[in-house]
Amino acid sequence: MNDLSNASLTEHQTSFSCKPIPSLAFYTLLPLFFIGLFVSIFILVVVHNAAFFLSFLLLSALVASFLAWNAINWRHHNRSAFMFFLNSFPDSDLQLAREGQLVKVTGVASCGNLSLETSYERVGRCIYASTLLYEYGQFGLKPVNVKRSCFQWNLAYCERFSTDFYITDRISGIRAMVKAGSGCKVIPLITDSKLVTTTKQCRVLSPHLTNWLRERNLSVDARLLRLEEGYIQEGNTVTVTGMLHKNDEVVTIVQPPELFSTGCLWQKLLLPIDVDGLILAPGCS
Repeated sequence: MNDLSNASLTEHQTSFSCKPIPSLAFYTLLPLFFIGLFVSIFILVVVHNAAFFLSFLLLSALVASFLAWNAINWRHHNRSAFMFFLNSFPDSDLQLAREGQLVKVTGVASCGNLSLETSYERVGRCIYASTLLYEYGQFGLKPVNVKRSCFQWNLAYCERFSTDFYITDRISGIRAMVKAGSGCKVIPLITDSKLVTTTKQCRVLSPHLTNWLRERNLSVDARLLRLEEGYIQEGNTVTVTGMLHKNDEVVTIVQPPELFSTGCLWQKLLLPIDVDGLILAPGCS
């Protein structure tokens, strides 16, 4: 079993970073901006021509919008970038794919030696399970993490696991083992469903939610909470992107040993993103 909980908490706490934008770009663009601003103001004052100044402002606004768009996309965990990359990446035929090739396989998932169960709804026979508890930050509430902010939803608790499972390639019909268990970096693109949401008018917690919180030594005080759960159950269609490994008759999909890039996604105006791990996404039936 692979515990992804700590990675999810870290990702949420660092979601305001601008990692797809290199630091060198800021150090280069900032001096150029001040130089261009100085020159454009100089031309405006001396020559009394506002064309260069207006052109500079327009160009600066376009560059700033482009950088802000990429920063916002990173803040939302690159879901749109990853999904667009997966949609543009063709499905692989395991019968024709070579050893060590980066493959994208879509097919029906089935459990291996170990299956998972979601902690709140108790959905069994899963190969991936995630339960997230969000708390709305307000003054007077004791935060679990000092980095949490007021007046927004903050991730207060996380349970997220994956395990080794089998996938049947819908193109070739070959059954492959996916090594998503212990020691593997997994990038899940599974949308969690909202199960419980308390409001300002009704903050009373249900008995089931109260017991769930107590079992995990979490506060049962009435407050604004949102609980989400997501999973991939045996029999669901799933898409896996990783490196192919063939050993005699055994076909395995593992985490790529090195980073691979999504490339520039110009259709979405997105800069390249380095992918470090096995991508797990819902497949189209």
